[in-house]
Amino acid sequence: MMTKNSEINPIEYTCNGKSLTFIKPLLMAIVNITPDSFYDGGKYSDIKDVLRDIAEKIEQGADIIDIGAASSRPNAKIVSEDEEWQRLEVYLPEIRKTFPDTFISIDTVNSGVAKKSADIGADIINDISGGNMDKKMFETVAALNLPYILMHMQGTPQTMQQNPSYTDVVLEIKNELTKKIKKLHDLNFKKIIVDVGFGFGKTQTHNYKLLKNLKEFNQHPILAGFSRKSMINAVIGTNPVTSLNGTTVLNTIALLNGASILRVHDVTEAKQAINLVEFYKNV
Repeated sequence: MMTKNSEINPIEYTCNGKSLTFIKPLLMAIVNITPDSFYDGGKYSDIKDVLRDIAEKIEQGADIIDIGAASSRPNAKIVSEDEEWQRLEVYLPEIRKTFPDTFISIDTVNSGVAKKSADIGADIINDISGGNMDKKMFETVAALNLPYILMHMQGTPQTMQQNPSYTDVVLEIKNELTKKIKKLHDLNFKKIIVDVGFGFGKTQTHNYKLLKNLKEFNQHPILAGFSRKSMINAVIGTNPVTSLNGTTVLNTIALLNGASILRVHDVTEAKQAINLVEFYKNV
């Protein structure tokens, strides 16, 4: 039986005077300020809508708010770094001012956006490309010294679902993440959260093999993100609108297999899953 991170040594990452701890699984709520995200693109009409939604998610139990200004769905239109930042700078200062005690994560592959966001007070950098799409990302996050979500993706959002292929998906992704973790350690940076990248350059079989073997990656806190994704819909015949129950099932499996953070659209249901799994584990 593998031991949970918190049972080995409680992990704590500091950022902007706050402490991110992983004794109990955390909830990351998705806030996409994009017109074309696969589920909630174009959800907000102005900053008041964004602030209202974030307040509701925090009240429901969100520990982290993950803000994305460029869609990463399969075949998404490429957004320039300037356009991504133009979207973010409209919302981020007001979000930071309104919720000073909440962890704010920025979902970006661009080191320049990461740096500008950190200057305004962002606490976490969430990079779906794991440094592949901006070679300056590792040195940037090391200099910022903010927690960094290192995700695996085969290809780019424009190519990742074009016949993704692995000989041994678990071993290959573990090896690739290990190499990148070493590069970050060589920069004297250790505030790492790993994400195997469900749905990013994987077939459904790859996704479920990774979920089944999630504990293989527990040398660092693990983020699991499959909220309303096609890996659910393809198996049970749902769609992004009707896949909440399927999302909750996979969230539960991920928690049982060692996930430290759930990245979700639906906070209340994910919080219930965490509370039930924690009660179950502690009986």
